[in-house]
Amino acid sequence: MTSLKLALVGAPNSGKTTLFNGLTGGLAKTANYSGVTVETRSGHFKTPIGVDVEVMDLPGIYGLEAHSVDERVAVDAIAGNIEGKTPPDALVVVVDAAHLRTHLHTVLQMKTLGKPIILALNMIDLAERDGVKLDIDALEKEVGVPVVTTRATRSAGRQSLLKVIDDQIQNLKSQQSQIPQQKVDIKQLQSEARAIANKVVLFEPVMNKVTRNIDKVVLHPVGGIVTLFVILFFMFQAVFSWATPFMDLIEVSAEALGNGVAAVIPDGLFQDLIVEGVIAGVGSVVVFLPQIIILFCFILLLDASGYMARAAFVMDEAMMRVGLNGRAFIPLLSSFACAIPGVMAARTIENEKDRLTTIMVAPLMTCSARIPVYVLIIGAFFSNDQVWGPIRLQGLVMFGLYLAGIVSAILVAFVLKKTATKGPSQPLIMELPTYKVPQPRDFFLGLWSRVWAFLKRAGTIIFATSVILWALVTFPLRDEPELRTSIAGKIGSVIEPIFAPIGFNLEMVISLIPGMAAREVAVSVLGTVYAIEGGEENTEGLSAALQNAWSLPTALAFLAWFVYAPQCFATLATVRRETNSWKWTLMMTAYLFGLAYAVSGITYWVAKGAGL
Repeated sequence: MTSLKLALVGAPNSGKTTLFNGLTGGLAKTANYSGVTVETRSGHFKTPIGVDVEVMDLPGIYGLEAHSVDERVAVDAIAGNIEGKTPPDALVVVVDAAHLRTHLHTVLQMKTLGKPIILALNMIDLAERDGVKLDIDALEKEVGVPVVTTRATRSAGRQSLLKVIDDQIQNLKSQQSQIPQQKVDIKQLQSEARAIANKVVLFEPVMNKVTRNIDKVVLHPVGGIVTLFVILFFMFQAVFSWATPFMDLIEVSAEALGNGVAAVIPDGLFQDLIVEGVIAGVGSVVVFLPQIIILFCFILLLDASGYMARAAFVMDEAMMRVGLNGRAFIPLLSSFACAIPGVMAARTIENEKDRLTTIMVAPLMTCSARIPVYVLIIGAFFSNDQVWGPIRLQGLVMFGLYLAGIVSAILVAFVLKKTATKGPSQPLIMELPTYKVPQPRDFFLGLWSRVWAFLKRAGTIIFATSVILWALVTFPLRDEPELRTSIAGKIGSVIEPIFAPIGFNLEMVISLIPGMAAREVAVSVLGTVYAIEGGEENTEGLSAALQNAWSLPTALAFLAWFVYAPQCFATLATVRRETNSWKWTLMMTAYLFGLAYAVSGITYWVAKGAGL
């Protein structure tokens, strides 16, 4: 007969399951609670004096506020609110000893339930190895429950817990029949937990203290927003300022390559294909590689250092106002690199409606594929004059485009949460890592994988598109290049009237269609089209060609289009797979096209009316 029923409670990754397996010998019964698919396990073990103990391994929780299905199951199991299941007699709260300061508030919350508790400081060996020193006696006195240190992976490391169970058997069996309904003041408990931690944590790694001091600034309601703004602003300034010499080098190299090939290959279609199709098309995209590298350097450094999780917390309050939480910030931030991993990262959001909302607005984040388009237009139509101090105009415009996408995503999310994805918002709970110096090997491997992905697209999708576009623009053959009489021109002429009201010309319309394969292809198309149209006279590059062919309102309208227009076909396919719904995919495509058209038109006519 079971003499005692225990529940293992604690945060994810605290070692609960390892402790459970060690106590039960791995002989566990696995089951799903009625109505949910959350897996729970129960098993049995005997203490040294022969007490038969049933133990439950519950899903990880940070407190009594359940924000997901698995957390709700854990809280209901502790409270005895699951039909057909008896509540545990006592709780073993498992805490990673190295992060006691972080999880003490969970222990205090469990105390409010009125159940007997044993606090198990797990992985004590790893904590001591890292230099953590704790006053166990003082902790036991401050918290008011038995405290033991455990090493869940070893039999000897579990003996202290077994001994306490034997010593406390009478107390552990004397739980109240009804759980008191105490109102939990989270902020008060957190304040109490910090005070206790300051008394019982005798020594900890220097980086833990440094982390707390930095967090006083970066997690401050005002200071945190200012810090995030400054980091992003500096990042976009660097994308332009630092990359210019390298871009010039690539541009000169591409021009020299084109001239060299033209000198070797006889005049004719094959020379035109290589010089005007391949080199002009692919080269017009590869020239933006320095900006891609700089942007990814910043993103990887921020992620590896531990700041990215802080950015999510800083944005939590702002996102709560539109019905989301800070957890959505990570997928949205990932979308700055590419919308595909951003959409897939939304899987971490427990609430289905929040997940859908995040997926729907992820394409509004400016992915790296748009950088070539932005840099081309900004470089052609805006000088890099100094605005104030180190701030330059081109970086300021770039920052404004990113900011427009972010603000638009927030507004669209607000509308969706009031209509199609209406539902309660979910608070953010996330464990913040300590700040770290990024590992060079991991950093450079991550950077290389992203650079290689960009170059691979340049060598496959962009290369193929450049060749096809060259053929469509070149044929049928004619004495003088005339875009409108070419195959591409005739195709573009069909949809040109649709885009004429928002200031788009034929060349822009032609670039939009293959641009759906990959955003940067639009630059390749423009490079091919203007190289062919300019012929031997096109010696000043694509930027100069655009300055001669476009007005500033036209250029601004084109930029606005790329802020909002749906991303590549691969992104749409990913959205279809992640939502398992054509309805949501088509809805996203429709609203993005509508926004792109409307904002581009407004931008064009306002700029035109202002005399720009």
